[in-house]
Amino acid sequence: MSIASDIEEHRAHLVSVGYRMTGSLADAEDAVQDAWLRLNRLSDAERAEIRDPRGWLTTVVGRLCLDRLRSASARRESYVGPWLPEPVVSTAAEDDPLAVLVRDEEVRMAAMVVLDQLTPPQRVAFVLHDALALPFEEIAQVLDCSTATARQHASRARRAVAATQPPPRAAAAEQMRLLGAVAEALARGDIQGLVALLHPDAVLINDSGGMTPAARRVIHGAEKVARLLLGLTNRYGGDLLAGWSPVLVNGEQGYRSGGGRGGAPESVSVFSVQDGRIAAIYTVLNPAKLAAALDRPRR
Repeated sequence: MSIASDIEEHRAHLVSVGYRMTGSLADAEDAVQDAWLRLNRLSDAERAEIRDPRGWLTTVVGRLCLDRLRSASARRESYVGPWLPEPVVSTAAEDDPLAVLVRDEEVRMAAMVVLDQLTPPQRVAFVLHDALALPFEEIAQVLDCSTATARQHASRARRAVAATQPPPRAAAAEQMRLLGAVAEALARGDIQGLVALLHPDAVLINDSGGMTPAARRVIHGAEKVARLLLGLTNRYGGDLLAGWSPVLVNGEQGYRSGGGRGGAPESVSVFSVQDGRIAAIYTVLNPAKLAAALDRPRR
């Protein structure tokens, strides 16, 4: 089998691994490309020694993503406001690696936010072991540590994830119902109707990176979230709602809004649903993250 066919056969898997590790589709795709270059630089004899191309490529992508995670951690120290993963906005065909990626329950935004709370070694160990069942001996090589330390990283990650496990992905019909109901309540200026759609402990998280006007702290509580949403609607008027269009965000129903002449910043949002109500709203306004998500070529 050729080097190119090796990569193409496993591309969807490798991109999924890279995205779960880094929270960035661009970084994931770069890591896959770098892994291909490393495979290409091997001699024929060295390639012949690779008994499991998928496992070898997964390990290489893991090492590359660990480097990117450490670099991202340093950048976040000066980041303005909350940080969210790069959204995966898709209307892709079924054979597109992007479509394969977003079918995974664990790449929904709420689950990715939980992974973002882990240290880089914990995140890599958790994804490689709990999601991919790689032996700790191989994970230790990726992390450049002992097998015992690799186990410890995965164990700590597992406990952290279990403590903040988000609700499972809601059915598509329920997502659409809530999306439509929120749009109608905002159009009416109905704060009580909006509060009724929100879980009492609902949160709203905006990621603007300080590049566009947005709340720079997490908003807690149904009434505070509802008042902020209505305040934005009153501020930007028709521009905010006129640009409102349903899109899939990390495999869940979300919406795109703003970006028109009325001054409302462009954004992509997605809900997390619990007990039939909205438990969290994740909104990405950072232009760099939106450019990566919205300008990606579609098949």
